[in-house]
Amino acid sequence: MNPPLPMQALRTLEKLNTGVSACIDSINVELELRKRFAALGLRPGKWVQVLRRASWGGPIHLRVGTTEIILRRHEARCIAVAP
Repeated sequence: MNPPLPMQALRTLEKLNTGVSACIDSINVELELRKRFAALGLRPGKWVQVLRRASWGGPIHLRVGTTEIILRRHEARCIAVAP
């Protein structure tokens, strides 16, 4: 496992632009939601790509491996990624 990156190198999944890929560093949510994310393939060490972003603070369309999922902005805000 890689050593943790300094906080200035991390940002949240919510801040990624369309077409950008990043590696999940940490997920800061309650246990039940963490289990749901893990079932969808969202876990530390996995690469995600932002496919689309809805306007007006709507959901974010992501690709994790071969799976495409949609997350609410407030959920994406809880996932720290490294470039």
